[in-house]
Parts: sequence; C-alpha cells; structure tokens
Amino acid sequence: MKSISKSTLEFLSDLKINNYRDWFQQNKARYEDARSDFESFVQALLDEIITFDPILKGLEARNCIYRIYRDIRFSADKSPYKSHMGAVIVRGGRNSTGRYAGYYVHVEPGDESIIGGGAYMPPSPWLSAIRDKISEQGEELADIINDRGFAAVFGEIEGEKLKSAPKGYPKDHPFIGLLRYKSFLASRTVTDREVVSADFFSLTVKAFKIMKPFNDFLNEY
Repeated sequence: MKSISKSTLEFLSDLKINNYRDWFQQNKARYEDARSDFESFVQALLDEIITFDPILKGLEARNCIYRIYRDIRFSADKSPYKSHMGAVIVRGGRNSTGRYAGYYVHVEPGDESIIGGGAYMPPSPWLSAIRDKISEQGEELADIINDRGFAAVFGEIEGEKLKSAPKGYPKDHPFIGLLRYKSFLASRTVTDREVVSADFFSLTVKAFKIMKPFNDFLNEY
C-alpha cells in the first residue's frame, strides 16, 4: 500500500526555510524524488477512487498535481516556491476545478496536511445551479453533511458565506444557512505522523468514499 515518504516531508520542511532559487536548484534532485513520491501516491489514490467513482477513469496523477512554482506577479510574498504539494482529483484534472467538485490532498509539514474536497468558489452559473438545487432539495444535502460518518471525518462544511440571503431567496428559507455559502468545502487536517504512516492511504480513501455523495450533489446540475 502506497505511503508518503518521510524524505518528502523533510524536503518540504527544508524548502519552507530555504525558499529561494539557488537553494532549490542545489536540491533539485531531492525535489524530483519528492515529486515522484507524491505522484505515485496520488496515482495509487486515483486508481482506488475510480473503483467507487468511475467517472474519473482515464485521469492521470500528472494532470491532477499542482505546480510547486508560485505565481508571484500579484503577491506581496515573493517566495518562488510552495512549501507543500497538492493535487485535486476531479473530472478533467486540475484545470476543471471551476466546473466540477472533486477530492483534494495536500501534503505540508508542521501538521498542516489536508484531505478534503468539494467546490471552491464555483463560477456564477454553477453556484446558481447549486443554490437552485439546495432550494428544492436542501434536505438531501443536509442529510449528507449531517450523516454521522461524514461529521466524524470532516465536522461541518466550510466556505466563504454571504452575510445575508442570496438574491432571489427569502431570508426565512428553511435552508438559508446552506444557500449563503459561496464555496462548499469539507476537509480534515492530518498530522505529519499520520502522513508518513502506513495507514495514510486507507485513511484518505475512506474519507473520499464518505465525501462522494457530497461531491455528487454539487456536480448534479
């Protein structure tokens, strides 16, 4: 069963302290090893997810993993590299996060790793469709996120919210709390010890199985 190597976390920890180009170039071989390790984990994860979410069949890990290079053009932080590795497993790969909800895995030292998913800032047409569905079938989404198994893994869903009711919906709508969301996310923080353990793969697969009905609700629009 695939796991994340301790050396991958060690590289990312060192990168966080030495986030500049010369150090990165001197440690390029370590980066390549860490990326290969993470890609192997994501591919194994993807192969397992396909067994219960077959619409992802044909997707490859390389199309899901984000680049380690940061876009610093409009950022006050000019650090050139991310100090984590992330992948979004979604229909069409990482460039389709504005179209479909998916699964996310984020490996970052310092007990800041995450497994999660959902829909992050869906564009207006998709968000409107989600809200229409909640307006008509909100009980279904409430049942999903209040399910004991879902709550045990992810707690409550997260995401930026409107301060009031979205346009076109009454403030006393029975599912106004859900209608106010602008993102629909679920996540669980993972410790460094968990990430490098032999159980991390099965832990992640189990979480994503539990998440599937949540993603299905968001994607059926």
